Amino acid sequence: MALDYLDFDYSEDEDGNGTWDAMASVADGRWTALLEEVRQVLHWASHDFRGRRAPLEDGGDWDYDLSAQDDDHGRALRIRWDRAGDAVQAEAPQPGGYGTVTLTLTGNTAFGDALRQAFDLE
Repeated sequence: MALDYLDFDYSEDEDGNGTWDAMASVADGRWTALLEEVRQVLHWASHDFRGRRAPLEDGGDWDYDLSAQDDDHGRALRIRWDRAGDAVQAEAPQPGGYGTVTLTLTGNTAFGDALRQAFDLE
């Protein structure tokens, strides 16, 4: 599945664990589509790695950090992944404005290999 908004940058630590950082800024009219793409990625991760989401240093296979900002007013927007409801819940940017979502994924080698395959990442 190709991604339209999230463009991940990859880095790796000395243990082979990976970090994928993506930041996407969109006009308010595309906000819902961006949130849907974030939902797809987190749904995939929680489905394939269910029960194993935890910080890597605590033995987890993967983890994430999610944040959002209203670009025009420089204020943080509330955003959260509701795994049980399979939804990303977020405040929207001001009408006519832009919002940015930042998604960081961390994972072990198995998670990274599966993520690359699922979303055609390099």
